[in-house]
Amino acid sequence: MANVVTEFDSVTITNASIQFFNGNEQQEGEKFGCIGDLESETESKEIVKKCEGVETKKITRPQKADVKVNAHIPVKVARDYFGLSNEGLKPGVWAYGSMSKGKRFVFTADVVDEFEDITKMIAFANCANATGLKMKIENGADEVALLELEFTALPDGNRQIYYEAFIDELDDDQVKEQWHKQFTPDLVKQTTP
Repeated sequence: MANVVTEFDSVTITNASIQFFNGNEQQEGEKFGCIGDLESETESKEIVKKCEGVETKKITRPQKADVKVNAHIPVKVARDYFGLSNEGLKPGVWAYGSMSKGKRFVFTADVVDEFEDITKMIAFANCANATGLKMKIENGADEVALLELEFTALPDGNRQIYYEAFIDELDDDQVKEQWHKQFTPDLVKQTTP
């Protein structure tokens, strides 16, 4: 390991990728769009031990993460994310309704500490859209409104919700190269020699 990062200030989030699943087949990552901000909060389950009615021990176990992203995203990404379809419609017409079902996906991005010039790659490996299509259009606005997306990050096959890696700490070039293209739990899992 070349360097060990001991201090990191999240200044910028960039280079986001979304890797949709068609059925169980993961597609190669495509640019997610221009992110304004990302916010994530983990929902946890408490396990408590009581002795004579008094809590004596407690542990908290992460269950899932609720993630909110404000971004400008490409049309194709929006259609796959929300489940817009043109099935049974004339060419060029897409619809969103009670039968719409967004695709499951992997979300990755780079978080940059611009003070120290350090990049941390992040990944949520098992995600699903958590809300419906939201729109905000304002005539005369000084800035185009960002699209608000909310998704749920669930545990993956390794029972992990979130992954991160500082590029400076990675020895495996394949992890660096594949993170935004084809992130899987197996990509980052330690293999015994």
